[in-house]
Amino acid sequence: MAVIDLQTKQCIFCAETIQAQAVKCRFCGEFLNSKKARDLEKDLESNSSSSEEETIDDKVLFAAKPSLLGMAPAVVKGMFFLAAAYLLIKLPLERMVENLLGLTLTDNQALAIGEYRIIAGLGLATIVVLILVIKIVKLKMTYYEVTAERIEWERGIFDRKVDNLDMFRVIDLKMRRTVFDVILGIGTVALITTDKTDPEFVFEKVRDCRLLYDVIKKASLDADRRTGVIHLE
Repeated sequence: MAVIDLQTKQCIFCAETIQAQAVKCRFCGEFLNSKKARDLEKDLESNSSSSEEETIDDKVLFAAKPSLLGMAPAVVKGMFFLAAAYLLIKLPLERMVENLLGLTLTDNQALAIGEYRIIAGLGLATIVVLILVIKIVKLKMTYYEVTAERIEWERGIFDRKVDNLDMFRVIDLKMRRTVFDVILGIGTVALITTDKTDPEFVFEKVRDCRLLYDVIKKASLDADRRTGVIHLE
């Protein structure tokens, strides 16, 4: 008994279902082994590959902003200076100087020193607060995004800048976590690259830093294989 092959395929011209071994479509009448058919198949394969590459390229593997917890050391220093500013405003230093040095200040002199003392304290507090606010805003205006093909980041307060780094340019990476970082659940991932603009790129104080490390390590190896890049140490 003869075996009938019931496998089917779609006609590349009209998309109707035909037998897999068919040479000519019974619906549109086009020959499937012609040069026209081969050229169409190549175009379809090229479009399919491009779609796959775009899908790979567009898929976000990791996205994050630097954590505000990374500001903790700066905030601690800021609190120290704010405390100093508070003492400068509240403590009558002119009278303390009189007692320590045995000087006698007139009322006008003491009043002038007191005014300068208050102005200095308020100025110090204002500068400290401004520095902390600028650092916090700058930190929150930074955004990292990692795909299979590249790393992209945005930064800037009034002048926004967007840069990217091709994944195949990553040579090496390392993760740094202080004891304080471990407690807060944050960390820093540094990259060594062949990019002339950013030979060293750093993800500052991000959460899930171990996940970021693993994502970039795998993505960079995959990118090297796709592009045929070999890094010589």
